Amino acid sequence: MTNPAVHPHQARPVLEAGCEVGEGPVWDARRGELLFVDIKNPAVWRLDPESGRHARQPVPERIGFVALTDDPDVVVAGFKSGLKRLRLSDGAIEPILSPEPDRPGNRINDGHVGPDGSLYFGTMDDGEAEPSGAFYRYDGSELAVFQEGIVVTNGPAVSADGQSLYATDTKAGTIFRHVLTDGRPGERQRFAHLTPDVGHPDGMAVDAQDHVWVCHWGGGRVTRFAPDGSVERIVEIPAAQVTKCAFGGPDLATLYVTSAAIGRDRAEDPAAGHVFAVDTDGIRGLPAHLLGGAR
Repeated sequence: MTNPAVHPHQARPVLEAGCEVGEGPVWDARRGELLFVDIKNPAVWRLDPESGRHARQPVPERIGFVALTDDPDVVVAGFKSGLKRLRLSDGAIEPILSPEPDRPGNRINDGHVGPDGSLYFGTMDDGEAEPSGAFYRYDGSELAVFQEGIVVTNGPAVSADGQSLYATDTKAGTIFRHVLTDGRPGERQRFAHLTPDVGHPDGMAVDAQDHVWVCHWGGGRVTRFAPDGSVERIVEIPAAQVTKCAFGGPDLATLYVTSAAIGRDRAEDPAAGHVFAVDTDGIRGLPAHLLGGAR
């Protein structure tokens, strides 16, 4: 990884959430809300950045992400035990499927909905030691694995043109690209690699220019990669464990960034677990897609 000058974007805190492991931000333009989760103090958070109003809804088990559906009150959540529908208004939960009933030590981690309404998500060893994790595609009826043997999965994210899917092997420090054919990922190819001195690649977002914004766990930054895998810019975040980012706001030109407080000394990292916003100087993101077939 090359090391260009840090770009002078200013990351400002928008919610002092103090999440153990804040993750999975997604912008719901219908409500003007940012949704995100706390994996290890399990909850779904909702934030209206305009007014500052926010709500925390506890859930009964670890949760890696939420995906929007055509009903604004219903999301599909990646719980430890499987995919489930979650009604935001009252917390009602309805199971959909369990991807790995034979691997009780695993949990679902990160997820993303592609332009065709398919859900791409990963599983991982909850103890972060065994290579028992895998990446899946769920089209609303069929579940298919497309990569196995990973300790900690992150991403995925789909390119602006819908032709590529990016997925991260966090322990290996590597982001891979899969060519999509009718929504199905092909063999992986190395896209970019982070050296341990700048942290480990975590969640990501793709912008309208097909650049990939990757969060650094343990690195206190987000890196914007060009489509050829070169580093285009670095944005500093005032928290060490940066987990995932998503574009939001009325024009999708604000990058919202989650972080984690787990294992951090509050005296040294006082903003750990908070949510940040970065004005991107006109760089716009992509709208969140709705999950098809699993409503």
